[in-house]
Amino acid sequence: MKRLLILALLLAATAPAHAARTILVFGDSISAGYGIDVGRGWVALLQAKLVREGYGYRVINASVSGETTAGGLARLPRALALHRPAVVILELGGNDGLRALPIGEMRANLARMVRLAKSSGAAVLLIGMRIPPNYGPGYTDEFWRSYGELARRARLPLVPFLLQGIALTPGSMQADGLHPNESAQPRVLANVWPALKPLLAK
Repeated sequence: MKRLLILALLLAATAPAHAARTILVFGDSISAGYGIDVGRGWVALLQAKLVREGYGYRVINASVSGETTAGGLARLPRALALHRPAVVILELGGNDGLRALPIGEMRANLARMVRLAKSSGAAVLLIGMRIPPNYGPGYTDEFWRSYGELARRARLPLVPFLLQGIALTPGSMQADGLHPNESAQPRVLANVWPALKPLLAK
């Protein structure tokens, strides 16, 4: 019995003070690593950067290719309960835009996801997206403005456009013109990191 007690005390002394805090990446195909080696996608690069710079976070990638804001809203409560994240990176809406779904519904779905995440105790980073201009200037402008308006109302940090410096840069996109290729993944992370870093603690 005495040996068991000593072993238990040793284990307690060497155990971490708390479990690693979790960052939940909740997005669509861009964050899911569509068309590339997932281990070289921006989410995997984020985990490596956190380890390298001494941040005690683990990254859970709950992104799904083809996901809309309605689908994300349906999935989010379970993901929050399962992972209990400290930070949620919300990267959805692009598929709503590509399907020309009503922007009001997209905005409402995003707002509900933000409220759910905040009520669970998580900080939220909102990731903005743009869509091709062939949907008409009215729709494309309102789509993009929706992210900024939501970020202001909910007082969220915002990455205005995830593919800034990538979408129109030769050699950075896959053949479909929608997804960044493997070589562009560090730039995707570079777009996210300045807005994410203030939400983290060492």
